[in-house]
Amino acid sequence: MIQDKVVLDFKIYPPESQRVGQFDGGRITEIKPIGFPHEGPRIKNLGPLFYWAWASAKGHGKIALHPHQAFEIMSYALEGEIGHYDSLGNKSRVKAGGAQVIQAGSGVSHEEETVGDNTDFFQIWFDPNIRKTLQSKPTYNEHKNEDFPIESKDGVTSKTIIGKGSPVTLVSEAIMNDISIDPDRQFHHQLGQEKTLALVVICGKGLLFDMQTGSKHPINKKDFAMIHAQSGGDISMHADSDSLLRVAAIEVPAKVDYPLYRNQ
Repeated sequence: MIQDKVVLDFKIYPPESQRVGQFDGGRITEIKPIGFPHEGPRIKNLGPLFYWAWASAKGHGKIALHPHQAFEIMSYALEGEIGHYDSLGNKSRVKAGGAQVIQAGSGVSHEEETVGDNTDFFQIWFDPNIRKTLQSKPTYNEHKNEDFPIESKDGVTSKTIIGKGSPVTLVSEAIMNDISIDPDRQFHHQLGQEKTLALVVICGKGLLFDMQTGSKHPINKKDFAMIHAQSGGDISMHADSDSLLRVAAIEVPAKVDYPLYRNQ
């Protein structure tokens, strides 16, 4: 019997196709690889990965105090320093490579600020079982760059932001890595059945390879790529010969066994 060839579904969204936003009179701007449900376009197979924004600021900026419930929200600093204050009494700052994690539970209010001349950070929301997490007490935790496990091999450095060895613990099922690939080197990733890999290119350029079909998909800075594997498959990320390729990659189940807020 001849088996069907494994097919991976690749979608690439350049920055000009992503949503934009701003805060504090434009002091903080953002592009949104994954916007809120009303912002479109509707992206399928994201599972508990609900929202992903890339915020930037030159100088001080502030996102005023505002409430959250139920969602798990992580701010990950790429450059500069980000500050946090919340209604639980937490006040802190983390520098590049650090993360701030809110598990909003029954409800918490917080404000964010950018510190220094140039700041870039991701804010990423995960959607746990909201009916359950609404019954939980809200929590806040911060983690410095050196708190995260880092592995380097064959020209690839991978930092585990969420997953084995990471100090970040979520209710939502997710794995996140910050991956740097030296020029003309490559990184292989095996994607399981009914899993989705979402990635944002932080810097550089390169190619995504479907190892089953040989198809190639160019990626550049600030591109958002999403690969869904209905029955599993292998992916290779290859850096161009003249640039280091750095990506943030999040793997989630495409489907979960509880109602997702996005689908309500």
